[in-house]
Amino acid sequence: MKKLTGNINVGVFISGRGSNLKELIKYSKKNNTNWKIKLVISNKKEAKGLAYAKKNRIINYGIENMKPQFEKKALRHLKKNKINLLCLAGFMKILSKEFIKKSKFKIINIHPSLLPKYKGLNTHERAIKAGDKYAGSTVHYVTAKLDSGKKILQTKVKILKKDKPNSLANRVLKAEHIIYPKAVDIVCNKII
Repeated sequence: MKKLTGNINVGVFISGRGSNLKELIKYSKKNNTNWKIKLVISNKKEAKGLAYAKKNRIINYGIENMKPQFEKKALRHLKKNKINLLCLAGFMKILSKEFIKKSKFKIINIHPSLLPKYKGLNTHERAIKAGDKYAGSTVHYVTAKLDSGKKILQTKVKILKKDKPNSLANRVLKAEHIIYPKAVDIVCNKII
């Protein structure tokens, strides 16, 4: 990958409320980062996170097509906006091998578990059922294999005796808000 100078253009894929997106935007504005969020794409036109992107004058699209059409349109927007890094933030679709291969930029994801444990869904419920002492969150590079890319950052959250999946999920989400922007910093410093 060619080294860049100046601002790194970051794209974000979301599916819902966009709480990690909000934290990435806030962090990039508050800190002297070498990156900025230039584009937000959701696979749901009514995703609340799109409204937050609009409010912050960030180019945004809701594309509700099935996988091949979504990926084709999204890739066109990513290339048009010269995106150097794509962040998946609560994006509830698995990207195809073809999309990952055609992407000429890094792709990272935040996953609500201490990978390699609990890839996929229902991570908090699985951690509680297993009697784990800690849950957490991992930012990792996206590869064709689900939740298996190289780890960038990871944070632990203690599982309390009274925890239910929802209460644990809320605490893990707060931890995600802290580590995701830091992970973007790490990746962008490697791109420049």
